[in-house]
Amino acid sequence: MVYRDYYEILGVPRNATQEEIKRAYRRLALKYHPDKNPGNKEAEEKFKEISEAYEVLSDPEKRALYDRAGHAGLRNSGFKGFEDLSDIFRSFSDLFQEFFDFTFEERGYSQKRNGADLSTEVWLEFEEIFQDKEITLDIEKWDTCEACQGLGYDVTKGTKSCDQCQGKGRVYYTEGFFRVSYTCPECRGKGHSYNEKCGSCGGVGRHRIRKKLKITIPEGVEDGALFRYPGEGEGGLLGGKPGDLYIRVRVKPHPFFHREGSDLYAQVKINFVSAILGEVIKVPLFGRELEVVIPPGTQPGDRVILKGEGLKDWKTGARGDLILQIQVEIPKDLDKKNKELLKAIANSENLSKGSLTEINSLNGDELKKRATNKRKKDGFWERIFGS
Repeated sequence: MVYRDYYEILGVPRNATQEEIKRAYRRLALKYHPDKNPGNKEAEEKFKEISEAYEVLSDPEKRALYDRAGHAGLRNSGFKGFEDLSDIFRSFSDLFQEFFDFTFEERGYSQKRNGADLSTEVWLEFEEIFQDKEITLDIEKWDTCEACQGLGYDVTKGTKSCDQCQGKGRVYYTEGFFRVSYTCPECRGKGHSYNEKCGSCGGVGRHRIRKKLKITIPEGVEDGALFRYPGEGEGGLLGGKPGDLYIRVRVKPHPFFHREGSDLYAQVKINFVSAILGEVIKVPLFGRELEVVIPPGTQPGDRVILKGEGLKDWKTGARGDLILQIQVEIPKDLDKKNKELLKAIANSENLSKGSLTEINSLNGDELKKRATNKRKKDGFWERIFGS
């Protein structure tokens, strides 16, 4: 790349004093200032060029390095120049106040104004999280005006110096020995006014629009999960980037199922005969049906675990388990015949009385285990017989 000589850019000799360099930059900055050349890319690049030259030559260390090693020496030292206009106005804020009697912020160059972020909630039914869910959102927001790119005025007709403050951005009032300044009410400190507002946005720089956005919520999403969609927020001004859209997913609770991570829990009721003899039952699970084997001798509160039949982890893709807690339904009213039949079964199983000799022979741990099992069985039969 061919670099122009910084002294040549500013039009000063190599032995120029700091004051001469400063005066040269002021003269050129007034000529190529963006306000005086709206929409002129060539003037903007020239403004960047003279600003880079001034940054180097106004700094004794950078100037000495440049005099000794040229552009290569500056680049090797990490010098990069300016990325955009906002970098220039930030770096030379005090200098511009001296040159033009306004600050960086007052002049309306308070950096590029990025658009605001937006947020919303999406509610899903519990059964909707068992597969990817496509949703169309209707979003109302501010969008950057394409005609003026967020500037608010007709860029083809440019701007003019403010008549009230003479382009300074501030109005001065003198009384006696006192001199007071305040932000110009006409141009609000910008120092200029538009020749004509943007006909598309009316000078606002943005439009209020409605936009339909299709999004896909992944299978297995958890309640409260937050998703970010870059650039789908409100539009920026003065070249600023659009904001982002954040969507929080809320999942409604289900009357029978609940989740813990990717594991799915539910309670299943079976009759007492199925608990005793065992059975294969069918459990509906959101669009499909599972066959569940109830083993013989199943006790109330026992759990049946179906591996890999739970929810999909929306981050890792791994599947959880379906965990069914068994509830045994006990008949409330039995006729005499059935009650006698069950009593006979209970007697044959020796459920009403325990063997004292057998109990005395058990150690402490075995005794606790046997007592627990006996309470379960006795409680089961007592609920049937009611005594």
